[in-house]
Amino acid sequence: MADEAVADGPAEPARVQPRDDRSPDAPARGGARKDDRSKDAPDGPDAPDSADDEGAEREKERERAADRFKELTRDPLADEEGEKEPTDLAAAARARRAGQKLLTSGRDFTSFDRSRIGHAHVGDINVTLDARRSGLTMRDGPVPEEELRRLRRAHIEPAGYVRLRRALESRRLLVLGGAPGTGRTSTALALLEEVTRNGEGAGSSERVRRAAPEEGVRTLVGEVSAGEGGHRRGTGYLLEPALDRPGTLPPDETDLDQLASALAARGSYAVVVVSVGSAANPLLAGRYGAICPPAPTRDLVAVRLRERLEEEHGDTGRHGGHSGGGDRDGTLDGARFTNRDERGGRTGDVGRDERDGGTGDVDRTGDAGEDRGGGAGRDGDPREDRGGAFSRLSARAAELQEDPEVTEAVGLDDLRPAEAEVFASLLAGHLLGTVDREELLSGCRGLAAVQAYEWFAGVDRALAAPPPGDGRMPVRSGVAALFHPVAFRIALAVLGGASHSAVSAAAHLLTWELSVQSDPDNTPARPLFCDDPESDLALSRARQVDGTVDVAGTEVKGRLVYYRGSALPAAVLAEVWDRHFPVRLPVVRWLRLLADDPRPDVSMRAAVAAGELSVRDFEHGYGELVRPLAEAPTQRRRVFAAAALDQAAGHASHRKAVRKVVDDWSRYGSVPLRWTAAMALGYGRSADSTDETLDTLARIGIHDDGELLAVASLNVVRLLLLPECPVVLGRLADWTGHRGEEYQDLALATIVRLALIDVDDVLDEDPGTPLADRGDWPLLLALAATRPELIGRLADLFWTALNTARSQGVALDALEHMLRSATRRDGRAWTRPGLAALLPALIAEERDQRRLDWLLRRMMRDQDRPLSAGTARDLWRLAVPGRQRRPDEEESHG
Repeated sequence: MADEAVADGPAEPARVQPRDDRSPDAPARGGARKDDRSKDAPDGPDAPDSADDEGAEREKERERAADRFKELTRDPLADEEGEKEPTDLAAAARARRAGQKLLTSGRDFTSFDRSRIGHAHVGDINVTLDARRSGLTMRDGPVPEEELRRLRRAHIEPAGYVRLRRALESRRLLVLGGAPGTGRTSTALALLEEVTRNGEGAGSSERVRRAAPEEGVRTLVGEVSAGEGGHRRGTGYLLEPALDRPGTLPPDETDLDQLASALAARGSYAVVVVSVGSAANPLLAGRYGAICPPAPTRDLVAVRLRERLEEEHGDTGRHGGHSGGGDRDGTLDGARFTNRDERGGRTGDVGRDERDGGTGDVDRTGDAGEDRGGGAGRDGDPREDRGGAFSRLSARAAELQEDPEVTEAVGLDDLRPAEAEVFASLLAGHLLGTVDREELLSGCRGLAAVQAYEWFAGVDRALAAPPPGDGRMPVRSGVAALFHPVAFRIALAVLGGASHSAVSAAAHLLTWELSVQSDPDNTPARPLFCDDPESDLALSRARQVDGTVDVAGTEVKGRLVYYRGSALPAAVLAEVWDRHFPVRLPVVRWLRLLADDPRPDVSMRAAVAAGELSVRDFEHGYGELVRPLAEAPTQRRRVFAAAALDQAAGHASHRKAVRKVVDDWSRYGSVPLRWTAAMALGYGRSADSTDETLDTLARIGIHDDGELLAVASLNVVRLLLLPECPVVLGRLADWTGHRGEEYQDLALATIVRLALIDVDDVLDEDPGTPLADRGDWPLLLALAATRPELIGRLADLFWTALNTARSQGVALDALEHMLRSATRRDGRAWTRPGLAALLPALIAEERDQRRLDWLLRRMMRDQDRPLSAGTARDLWRLAVPGRQRRPDEEESHG
């Protein structure tokens, strides 16, 4: 430091001596304070040099001891190859907290029947999971009239629905894009039902048809143009081509023009439904393309809930336009949710907004208005009683829907149509007494698990299938493009809250690993300019927000990405780890790569995720992730392993195992394993008590002549943020009086580090604590300001470091560091309250005051950062009460 150079210059003594040259095993500061000095100790920093009496050899030994001690206070996380840049501990701590908040939510992930994975039971709702079926198994044919009738009654129009209908009417063809499960197919069917209802095909039971996905646009052109031998005029066609199937080429604009011409010639219409993504984006950007926004969650739930409650109250007879039993289906791209109860007919009192212009502008409320008007004023009409009960149930349903526990259990920012169906059924069942609260919450938690299952089940089945029209060998091209959406979802589950660029880069790394695992004989190839960030977000139910990113120790603006729901990250990891064992190997390789990432925002979030995965299978996680990284030669990997272990220790089911592992490493492990154990102990959950944690850290620190003393002292400092802080301070005092020099050094290094390290560097608690408000304060001053009952003990410990020969140099540097933090460079107050609390207890006697006087003078003469006389005078007054000051002291400081 610059001030050290000034201190060693001609104008200063050759070595700054403390007021006593005692060792830590001398009597502690207090009653023996005036009698424990060596007879030949100097009187203060301005006293004659004691080396004249003790000899040059003793002086050299002191210098060597001071140099050795200075090494003990260095950053133990600094690069082993000599890099001097400090480790960004604060960024690592923030990233770890963010990762824990993302994944630790106490979910049970709703267990599915492993023997019949296609079926699950949530509350009184049967969930049939058909994601294993390829989209190519959907058969073509007419849409049943009953399905169209239900669609007329229950479909919730998304924003811009009228615009979509008018575009279809004018062009005869619409390419409708959206993420799977957002209701895009229902919207397409609703559009076709509406435009064909009064057209040339009106009255026909086959006026709306589904086309087989494998046919494609070119085949559909032939069907439409078939004339008398084909389908009726005025037919509406729904086509969902499998564009994500390897070897499948999307139609071009010419193909769409031919289809539109054929449709116009036959008075027909067609909607082509595609998933947003690189393959479909050219279609959506063309003149036939349009994006289908999802329907509002609140409206979806309200309509479905109203239907369920009206069913229970037997109100179905007052509405027209519906026939059929109580079973109803809602599909979400492979998930079918079927109501088990068969309680009679469905209701259809779903009023759609009036639409102006065009054909098909009808009131969808059936006979509801007439029935309401005819019976509202009759005395004794039983419908009045039912109406009152229904109103009360509706009010209770609204309250239940906003219940914080229910909202947390759902864990999704917005619900898709089939999810709204299940949620409404659960709410109605609970209100009507058929579903208890535990079943309600369990069913709500299952929504995210079902979505995760939908995303991953059978993703690469298309790779094993033959290409269209060829039964000889499967298509392997496009493997990377097939896996990228899957990789993005996993990367987002691990790194949610990091920058979009970090998540995307990690997703590309995982895409490579998945592709190599799937097809090891070929090098994965992927287009470089076909990425679509908007599609990645839409396909993964993600959102992008403006925020800040840690870069080189400072925060800069960045675009952060999250799932649209707190339940999705944990559900995704559980799905991948528990159900898809072959995926574990590439995911493990990928997590090891993330462990090497120099950005704490990436490596620490990945460590938290690794800990959660280890909880789900500790044998595998420990053997493949934790132990190999704990033995790694690089400290970054060992920090990763320690954070993963602590995350596992946060689960009561695995705490005993983690503590046994850490204890064994601390006793019998190699140097890397003991280093990792020390980092894990610093979190405070890897031992049975704080006393045991301190015992283990001491054992690690003193082993092999203090080889790991620096990392042990860092983790003792981290324990000072726990509620058991007084226990830690008491142990430090015991170590300063220990006969073993290694224990003394551990205590002294910890005390000095306490004054040098900032709160943010070691804060593992959630923001909102008093210490969190002082993130850039030295921890010693923050504790003095927030824990006044500890001031005496803190001052005594730091006084010991100032008055021990081998630690006095770095302790004086630490004191200078704290003094300079009193005010910021722009003059605003900074740590002044902490100094005001600590200094009077630390500078209690005349010799202490002389040392402070000398240090302030040195700071004022610092050529690089001279301390102003006014600031020096202010600091002096903070430390020395007015009754203890002498007039000449006031003069010396301005």
